[in-house]
Amino acid sequence: MNEPVDLAVFLAGLANGGVGKMRIHLINEFVRRGLRVHLLLADMESPYLEKVSPEVRIIDTGTSHALFGIPRLVAYLRRERPRAILTQRVRVNVLALRAKRLAGVDTRIFVTANTNITRQLESARPKKRGKQYALLRRYYPRNAGVIAVSRGVADDLAGILGWSPERVRTAPNPVITPELYRLAEEPATHPWFGDGGPPVILGVGRLEPQKDFATLLRAFAILQSSHPSRLLILGEGNLRPQLADLARELGISDRFEMPGFATNPYPSIARADLFVLSSLWEGSPNGLTEALALGTPLVATDCPNGPNEILEGGRYGPLVPTGDPEALAKAMARTLTNPPERDALREAARRRYTVERSADAYLEAMGLR
Repeated sequence: MNEPVDLAVFLAGLANGGVGKMRIHLINEFVRRGLRVHLLLADMESPYLEKVSPEVRIIDTGTSHALFGIPRLVAYLRRERPRAILTQRVRVNVLALRAKRLAGVDTRIFVTANTNITRQLESARPKKRGKQYALLRRYYPRNAGVIAVSRGVADDLAGILGWSPERVRTAPNPVITPELYRLAEEPATHPWFGDGGPPVILGVGRLEPQKDFATLLRAFAILQSSHPSRLLILGEGNLRPQLADLARELGISDRFEMPGFATNPYPSIARADLFVLSSLWEGSPNGLTEALALGTPLVATDCPNGPNEILEGGRYGPLVPTGDPEALAKAMARTLTNPPERDALREAARRRYTVERSADAYLEAMGLR
C-alpha cells in the first residue's frame, strides 16, 4: 500500500517566472518539515525544476486542460488519495475539482490567487473575460479554501465572489530563503556594477504590458537632467523591440540595457543603487520583496496589489501613481539623494516574507499543521 500523500501541488507549469520560483521554495520547506509532497505538472520545461527537492515526486499530467486532463487526474486521485491539493490558475483548479468529483475521494482542494484578478481580466478579450468571471464564481466556492498572496488580492477576489473579505485567507510569498543571500554574494555579471560609474537603476520582470517598463524609461529620461545614471532591465518578453525603440526616441540608448532573463538576478539587485517597480498591477511582487530583503533602496507604483503592503504604505520606499513618469522620476531622484538605511529594509522583509512564515500560513490554511 502506498504511503499516504500529505499534499499534491498541481500547476500548469513552473515556467521561469516568480510564481513558479515561490512554489519551489514552499514545496521544499514542506518537505523539510516532514510532509510527503507530490508535484503535478502539465508542462515539464522550466529552469526551476532542478531546484525541486529530490524527496518530491514529480508527476507529468500531460495537460492541464479542464476536460482532457480529467482521466489521468482521476486515476492519480484514486491511486494516491492525497490529503490536499494546492492549485493555482482557474483552469487548473476547475480540472482538479471536476476530477475529485469523479474520483469519489475526500481530498481537500485549495486554490491560490497570485495577482489582482480584476486588473488582469481587464486586459483580456471580452469573451475570455466573461468566461473567466463565470468560472471563478461557479467553481471557487467549491474549494475547501482560497488563499491569496496579499490582503489586496484577497479583497479583490472576495468582491468578485460576493464574499466577506475574511473568507479569503492570506499567506505571504516565501521570498526569503538562505539561498537568496548565498546567491546574492555571487559576482554580478554586468560590467556596470563596480566600475565606479554613475548610479545603476534596476528593473526586473517580463517585458510585457503589465510591468509598464515604458513609464520607467520615460521617468529615467526625465531623471537624467538632475541625476545622471544608468538603467538595466532584467527580463525577457514580447515588448523588447518596442522598449528599444522608445529608448532611442528618448535619447537614452547609451545609458540603458536589457541583458535578458537572469537565472540569478540577486547579485544585480543587491548591488543596484535603486530598484524600481513600475507595474500597472501585481499580486505581491517578488522582485520588490527581494530588493527589500537585500537592502536595496526602492521606488514602486502604488498598483493593485502588493507594493503598498510590502512597503508598508511608503514607510520603506516611495509609492507613486501608475503610469506617471513625472511622479516616478521625482521619487527616484529623492531616493537616490537620500537613500534609506539598508539594514532597516532587510529587517522589514525578514519580519514578514520568510519561507518559514509562508509555510506556516499555508499549512494552517489547509489544515495540515
